[in-house]
Amino acid sequence: MTKLFVDHLTVIDFSYLHPERGLLGESWLLDVELGGTLDAQGMVLDFSEVKRQVKQMVDDEFDHKLLIPLRYDGTKVERDGAGCAVYYRCQTGRDIYHRGPTSASCLLDAAEITPESVAAAIEMRLQPGLPKNVSQIKIRLHAELCDGYFYHVSHGLKHHAGNCQRIAHGHRSCIKIFENGSRSLKSEAAWAARWRDIYIGTQADLLEERQRNSVAYYRFGYCSGQGRFELELPKACCYLIESDSTVENLAQHIVESLKSEKPLASFEVHAYEGVGKGAIAT
Repeated sequence: MTKLFVDHLTVIDFSYLHPERGLLGESWLLDVELGGTLDAQGMVLDFSEVKRQVKQMVDDEFDHKLLIPLRYDGTKVERDGAGCAVYYRCQTGRDIYHRGPTSASCLLDAAEITPESVAAAIEMRLQPGLPKNVSQIKIRLHAELCDGYFYHVSHGLKHHAGNCQRIAHGHRSCIKIFENGSRSLKSEAAWAARWRDIYIGTQADLLEERQRNSVAYYRFGYCSGQGRFELELPKACCYLIESDSTVENLAQHIVESLKSEKPLASFEVHAYEGVGKGAIAT
């Protein structure tokens, strides 16, 4: 058997439900390995076809979605026409509610969302569409190595024309902060801690704050091009800003917050949105 591989073929940016940490934004690099016999071109599969088929399927079925573990005891899913409502109870007893078009969620036959369970789901969905000479497929998902600090963030951009409008998608994002021209690991650590496992919501999208079982909850909602979205989760997991939560606005928000604390210092913030992309604010 001959195998071919493509490392870092694509990145999956998504959010998922974790039994202890709640709603998590994540970014995983995807490596693929295909095994089989050689075709008439002397290839297992042309690299361009690997990139096209794998990336298209992953983008359509996993990217910029909320991944939901169906076999977790605290998961309840209700489908209503083109919509899907998810009720999720964490092991802490706190609840998360998500409702949106069916296309905004990915339901996995798994007890927990892990790189291994998602990779297995991708392998299963890819295999039927591959040529007959390809007999093996292996997917590896892993986080980017970061030379500093990072945070897991979820958000939704109601004005976005594409899939970023989905109210609960996210990223694992590195952050770099320079104070007076020098890297400030102290500031990076502080913002990574502040935004650990956070949902960044726009003030205008906050519909209601309420108490349930002595826990304060925020309920967000909006209509966008893909339909109606709603999200309710513990207030302690949320961070409100006045603007839409684009990476440009987030970088500017951090700079303005730092400047308010140290008016005489100069700052430059590199805020990432997933892997290899982001915004710089000064």
